[in-house]
Amino acid sequence: MTGRLLITGGSGSLGRRVFARAAAAGWEPIGTYLHAPAATAHVCLDIRDPADIRRVLDEVRPDAIVHTAAGRDRNDWPSTADGAAHLAVAARGIRLVHVSSDAIFSGREVHYDEAALPDPIYRYGAAKAAAETAVRAVDATAAVVRTSLILGDGTGAHEILTRDLIAGRATGALFTDEVRTPVHVDDLADALLELAAGGYAGVLNVAGADPVSRYDLGVLVARREGLDAGAIPAGSLAALGLHRPTDVRLVIGRAAQVLQTRLRGAHEFLAV
Repeated sequence: MTGRLLITGGSGSLGRRVFARAAAAGWEPIGTYLHAPAATAHVCLDIRDPADIRRVLDEVRPDAIVHTAAGRDRNDWPSTADGAAHLAVAARGIRLVHVSSDAIFSGREVHYDEAALPDPIYRYGAAKAAAETAVRAVDATAAVVRTSLILGDGTGAHEILTRDLIAGRATGALFTDEVRTPVHVDDLADALLELAAGGYAGVLNVAGADPVSRYDLGVLVARREGLDAGAIPAGSLAALGLHRPTDVRLVIGRAAQVLQTRLRGAHEFLAV
């Protein structure tokens, strides 16, 4: 199935790639923005406002929705949690693909499959957990995609931070004990489009094949870009006493069974 696809957060880094990949795949993509329009986002939408959501859905009349929008501030509960709930209610009857996050997990179990229950330990993770809980409660047919660090095209937040740390434009460090399963933005975008065109219902982990620490991921980015990996400052959550999830690895066996999109690991997609 292709048709008219509404992409919330079309001006964001993931939304831009979903828009571009959707257009190439034959969809008619329509992206939303909140603060400023972009080439991939022409429709203004305040996801916090149920009436504004209904207005946009009435105007666009999408065949499917990919919900990538979230608050700019990671503590923005009204956008991240409430917005997802408002959208699910307004969009009943429309195919919905909701983007969630591995931030919903504490890291105590390390390996998380689709049956794993959220146990967030900080506010952003709690907001994302509340968002997917609301979506699943309102629309049992929706696809809820749990993903990890998103990068690969040079514009990912981790890629930007790595360059800034090496150049001295940012302070801080990349942690050696914070492990994730990073995914290439194009792989994630293609998987979201597959799900928008299909009937998969419930949670699906869509992440990369390789568990990698944030520090080692920075090293891979630096090597790809010909930068001095030795200039990346290293640190650890344990040494700083930070209360954040450490080792969170999304298990992607089910995605390999239900998706045609191959989910590459960071060592492959960041290879020099």
